Amino acid sequence: MEKLIKDLDPQAVWSNFYLLTQVPRPSGHLEKIHHFLLDWAREHGIEAFKDEADNIVMRKPATPGKEDRPCAVLQAHMDMVPQKIEESTHNFETDPIETYIDGDWVKAKGTTLGSDDGMGVAAIMAVMESQDIKHGPLEALITANEETGMYGVKNLSAETLKGDILLNIDNETMGEFVIGSAGGININATMKYKEADLEEGDIAVKVSLRGLRGGHSGLEINEGRGNANKLMARFVRQAIADDEARLCSWQGGNMRNAIPRTASVVMTVPLENYDDFCELADYCQQVFCDEFRGVEEGITLTVESAAMPSGRVPEEIQDNLVDALMACHDGVLRNIPSIPSVVETSSNLGIVEIGDGDASILILARSSSETMMEYIQEMQESCFSMAGMKIEYGGHYGAWQPNFDSPIVAKMVGVYHRTFGEEAKVEVCHAGLECSIIGSVYPKMDLVSFGPTLRSPHTPDERCNIPSVAKFWIFLKALLEEI
Repeated sequence: MEKLIKDLDPQAVWSNFYLLTQVPRPSGHLEKIHHFLLDWAREHGIEAFKDEADNIVMRKPATPGKEDRPCAVLQAHMDMVPQKIEESTHNFETDPIETYIDGDWVKAKGTTLGSDDGMGVAAIMAVMESQDIKHGPLEALITANEETGMYGVKNLSAETLKGDILLNIDNETMGEFVIGSAGGININATMKYKEADLEEGDIAVKVSLRGLRGGHSGLEINEGRGNANKLMARFVRQAIADDEARLCSWQGGNMRNAIPRTASVVMTVPLENYDDFCELADYCQQVFCDEFRGVEEGITLTVESAAMPSGRVPEEIQDNLVDALMACHDGVLRNIPSIPSVVETSSNLGIVEIGDGDASILILARSSSETMMEYIQEMQESCFSMAGMKIEYGGHYGAWQPNFDSPIVAKMVGVYHRTFGEEAKVEVCHAGLECSIIGSVYPKMDLVSFGPTLRSPHTPDERCNIPSVAKFWIFLKALLEEI
């Protein structure tokens, strides 16, 4: 009989993660997970409430004899990134996540798994319901809409938590303790235009780019993966120049913090140029496959007939938009000079939507340097301003500056070595973590991020390493006893 994830070891964590997979919780649609967590806490006799920022807070008293210990806050986020393969019919707002076991990994069938950060929430639930873990006073902070701008912690009251130490369970490599992370900001370029009339004798075609891996725009931005919007821009620009093609609409990517895996455009092209247009698509597909060999496999660029649209993007605006998409920075801008292995500044051309008189381009820029953050903002603003677009910023959060003298990190390094006979790694990362904002609200709190091993979050290839969860649980219990 097929083994279920709720039967995996440690059951204390996996059984709760299974429960979470049954509750729809995409960012922006958290009503069901709110009700679930509050009902679950009530059933287990755990103090819990929802604050004004839609975060769930839980409290558990110390076990006897540990009442005088510092209060530790276990923290994770409840929402997940909704990404799926093109042929999936999954509805993230109504359907449970279908999981399966593949060797040492738990995966989802055609969708993101939600282990980012469902594993953190499951671990918190396991600690809160445990009757045998010895610990000081505990709080849990399960935050809302982390993936779409960290709105839960941005509106966190300074009066909500009483804790001295924050244990953020949102890192994705077991044995790593993260003490610093990048800040981020959304850059949104928009414009309105009046559609132009279609040319007589033109036909409509839909061009689709598929087969890219995508990925987490912080953790995997340095792996040289293809960005569907950038590749599509190369094709569209050449088709306009060579085949008199005209842009009618564009849809690429759907999350600002996920490297876009797919993009599609509707274009018109003179009938006599159709064959050459198709040859160009075949040529570009081969070029992209050659350029990304060893990184991306199975890139496809397909052409199919489409219904004639009502209008198209005027040529001058079309050319300006395509030039801006070609010119805008995407990927790593530079690494931290003093830590060359870690990305400092990057940008992700996450979402492009053009059509029906509106154009919108959303970029997530990240940096651990405030001056470099300003620089990449100005770089992107300059690029899209030249295309006549309006630039707006939102969702800013600052970098989490590392504290190399953190007492909790020193404690964790010691516990890890005593427990496993191994040395843990103390790192800074390019992903955005809520620690930066929590630390600004609670400046005296000692902060660290850690967790079991996950790979390819924000993509349908997301997976959670089963042995690492068991190791993480052993470590977490040992740590709570020694704090």
